[in-house]
Amino acid sequence: MRGLWLEDRSLRLRDDIPVPEPPPGEVRIRVLRAGVCNTDLELVRGYYPFTGVPGHEFVGRVERAPGAEGWEGRRVVGEINAACRTCPTCAAGRPTHCETRTVLGIVGRHGAFAESLTLPVGNLHAVPGSLPDEVAVFTEPLAAALEIQQQVDVAAGQRIVVVGDGKLGNLVSQTLALAGGDVLVIGRYPAKLELLAGRGVSTGFADALPERMADLVVECTGDPDGFALARRAVRPRGTIVLKSTYRGDATVSFSALVVDEITLVGSRCGPFAPALDLLESGRVDVTGLVHARYPLDQALTAFDHAARPGVLKVLVDCGG
Repeated sequence: MRGLWLEDRSLRLRDDIPVPEPPPGEVRIRVLRAGVCNTDLELVRGYYPFTGVPGHEFVGRVERAPGAEGWEGRRVVGEINAACRTCPTCAAGRPTHCETRTVLGIVGRHGAFAESLTLPVGNLHAVPGSLPDEVAVFTEPLAAALEIQQQVDVAAGQRIVVVGDGKLGNLVSQTLALAGGDVLVIGRYPAKLELLAGRGVSTGFADALPERMADLVVECTGDPDGFALARRAVRPRGTIVLKSTYRGDATVSFSALVVDEITLVGSRCGPFAPALDLLESGRVDVTGLVHARYPLDQALTAFDHAARPGVLKVLVDCGG
């Protein structure tokens, strides 16, 4: 089958990747669309030593489901962590931190920038018929945005700053505003901020950042400068949620964090079912986030496009 192949920080398009055969408990999915995520770009830059097919944001159709009655032919999205379900971590209810997990397109499992992929049946979520592919493909990043509310209490009127006006910052801002937070998004790009302003979310540039006033700050840039802004914004005994992975190291004054009694929360994968509900109801709007679409045979161009400053979501039609 055709697909993108990442090896030694280099991407190439191959047409000789073996079609995956689902092992027991898994299904094979024909990929319809996949989204380029910042994590995919960071993998190419060396964030993690992954070799194989990248990509973890997708919508597809189940084409082979041995022993999984009722799944063949269904349009699905899939949770990206494939857990063993038997280790002590899984038994304690933390399968996304399974000791032997594979992660779609990131750790030990070929991903979505190919014609087909495999995932465990338990990872699948059926896509409502009314939801277009170009909306359903946002399920995974929207679920990641919703994870914040699984980890931190968000109260009505709470002062919240989101640092970053990109794809993830947009989704995080919309979900926190729906939860009743008084949200301010700090970004760099007027066009991106206008998308959020159109949804009634307050926006501004760094010079509009209120210092030491926010109850909760969500850092969505994955950049040391973004963390510095988050640190400026949070009040004593406030919380900073780190929502993006960092390549390399960031300089942090731990003494200042201790003195101000700041809570740091790492946050990544989240719940798919409520994400699908929000997309189906239209309470979260993703239509303005799609910047470009490419066929699979132009996936290298898609990655180049996605890496340009100011670009939002780039989608790849995988030919399913």
